[in-house]
This record gives sequence, structure tokens and C-alpha cells, in this order.
Amino acid sequence: MHSTRRDGIRKLLKGIESGDPESVVVVNEAKYVQHNPMTREGSEGLAELFERLSQTSPRVVVHRIFEDGDYVFGHVEYDFADIVAGFEVFRFEDGFAVEHWDNLQHLHDEPNPSGHTMLDGSTEITDLDRTEANRSLVRSFADEVLVDRSLDRLEHYVSTDVIEHHPGRSDGLAALRSALSEVTSTGEPTIGYRRVHRVLAEGNFVLCAAEGTVDGTHSALYDLVRLADGQIVEHWDSFEAIPPRSEWNNDNGKF
Repeated sequence: MHSTRRDGIRKLLKGIESGDPESVVVVNEAKYVQHNPMTREGSEGLAELFERLSQTSPRVVVHRIFEDGDYVFGHVEYDFADIVAGFEVFRFEDGFAVEHWDNLQHLHDEPNPSGHTMLDGSTEITDLDRTEANRSLVRSFADEVLVDRSLDRLEHYVSTDVIEHHPGRSDGLAALRSALSEVTSTGEPTIGYRRVHRVLAEGNFVLCAAEGTVDGTHSALYDLVRLADGQIVEHWDSFEAIPPRSEWNNDNGKF
């Protein structure tokens, strides 16, 4: 077995690039539950996925990877002909990965208006003693500000000069407030959070996985934040449209 779950998942993800058959030993294929709607269940789905991706001369870069109890979650860049970025989440049981979620979107080539890319920025994990406090803060932020849209509470959770990695957004609280305030022609939020499904944390980093809409399309919305001194000081995200049920290759759902 691998020395840590984190190491095992890093090897699994890099195995997409290398084709190393040993990379999948971290997975209990007999129990593996797949939540990517476009991938088949279990070992058949894994084999099919690796075979398909191997034809694209893939490149895999793991930018950040974290452990939270039975979960490992990573911030990853893939070059599968099209370059995508986003998040991978795995649940462990008896030392093996048995469940998987992901959320990926096209990687924008150009930096955002403040000069940041979707993947650069801080990587150092600190404040392990504050993991639960940070998780609780982000859960409250997600419920109160993102889902309930109490935007007047933004200052309570987010630093005035928050560093922003969203491709179309500038640094700072004002830009975030503006983005969350936008509405569609029908009056619905352009970025609408409806339900928080999971909040994972290690030290100063917290990942929130939520369901909602983006420009009216049913979507998964993942937000990774870094915290310092009780506030969100850096933010990355990934939005992915959820395909209609008729197109799914498994019955497990995105969440």
C-alpha cells in the first residue's frame, strides 16, 4: 500500500499520463462508485476511461492535494487534447478509494484582469489546528451568502483584497459582490447556488461542492478557498454543466 492516501491518489492521477497499471492499486474496483455521469461504473469504467484518455497523449499536473479524514481532494490540470482544470474527490474505505467525484471546466489560456490564472497561487498547507473552524466558517459562508444570497454578509467572511482566480474576475471583494449580484434576463442569479453537498477541509484550505445553475444551466459549482485569520483570502472555482439524465453512463448522480 501507499504511505498515504494522498500519495496513492497522486499516483493514480499521474497514471493517466504514464499508463502505469500499478497506479490503480489504490482503488477497490469491486466497490468503486463513480459520480462522473459520463463514465461507466466500477472497474469497467476505469479501464475504459484510461484507455480512451491514453489515446490523447495526456498530461496531468496535480497543483494541490489534500486529505480530510476518509477523503482526498485535489486541484488538477489535464491536457486531453483540450486542456481542462478542476477538482477530484475520492472517498476511502479500508485503505482503498471506493468513491469518486470530479468537476472540470475548460482552462482559460489568459490570466484574469488581476493577472492570476485558474491554477496558480498559494499551495502551502498551514493551520492544521484550525481545520474544523475553517470548515465551519466556509459552510456558513456557503449557506448564508451563496445559497441564501445574503450578500450584505460578504464582509464577514471574505477579505477586502481577496485574491481571485476565476478567469473573468478581478481581485477584491467588490468584484466578487458584483459577480454574485448578477441576474439573467429572467431575474434568476447568473451564478445560483441551490444546495451545498460537501465541505472538505485541511488546514487553511477548504473545498465546497455545491449544486445550482450557471446562466440558467443545471451545474455543479466547486469553490476552493484559502483562509487566514478567520477570513477567505484566496479563491479558485470550477463550474461544470450536468448533462441530462438520458445521457448518463451510471445511475449514481453527480453528487
